[in-house]
Amino acid sequence: MTTAPPGPVQRWVLAARPRTLPAAIVPVVVGASAVRPHSINWVNTLACAIIALALQIGTNFANDYSDGVRGTDEVRVGPFRLTASRLVPAARVRTAAFATFGAAAVVGVFLSSRTSWWMIAVGATAIAAGWFYTGGPRPYGYYGFGEFFVLVYFGFVATVGSAYVQHESIPARSWWLALSVGGAACALLEANNLRDVDGDRAAGKKTMAARLGRERASWLVVVCVVAIVVGGAFGSYWLSGLIALAIYVPAIRFAFSSQRGRELLPLLALSARAQLLLGVILSATCWIVHP
Repeated sequence: MTTAPPGPVQRWVLAARPRTLPAAIVPVVVGASAVRPHSINWVNTLACAIIALALQIGTNFANDYSDGVRGTDEVRVGPFRLTASRLVPAARVRTAAFATFGAAAVVGVFLSSRTSWWMIAVGATAIAAGWFYTGGPRPYGYYGFGEFFVLVYFGFVATVGSAYVQHESIPARSWWLALSVGGAACALLEANNLRDVDGDRAAGKKTMAARLGRERASWLVVVCVVAIVVGGAFGSYWLSGLIALAIYVPAIRFAFSSQRGRELLPLLALSARAQLLLGVILSATCWIVHP
């Protein structure tokens, strides 16, 4: 039985990859919670959330376009892709990526006018990181550097930046919280990369997981969870670290299962759910322990 292709609106929603969007929202919420809760700057926090979502969606569109034109998605078993499906012209997908990055830039200028103009430079590097993940002549995602950039931008830049824009100062605990949040974002990345190991190897995409192979790459999830636990314990409260470990146990067990390819799709849902729970736990702990 042939599955009907998604409709005109649904295909764009799927291409935005909703399950990856917690990676954008969680660091903003956690970073804002790192300051004294009663003094949160809600306008700046909302601007951070819009920027983070636009950057994440723009990166997803850029990834869809670049992998599609390179032919990488021809052998991929993951969710729906606009370019590879040929339901949408590649040029239109590229335009959507640039337009979404542009929206992030506009809100970023607004936020910079309220805080520091140096934020524009930070935002420019974030847009470049989003595009060159799989775009350009030598995309860093094809050489095993995806985890590093995800940790930097979805961990430290997003979390510490969201804390900074509250009152133009950086609470010391925000750095630890950023490590925890960045580890969760990397765990989400590993959920994708573990699933795509065979296809990425066939396409010449040398992610860390593809280099290690399906079995050994499972330990990458463990490394991510260690970062989550350590950052949560030192940045929030030791109990937060223990709870973080507990909520990631299902994802770890699934990563070490014998499942391959499409059978690993549930790992993405498990990781996304755990990431959302982590954001709630860290934020709530900050509000309770550091009022």
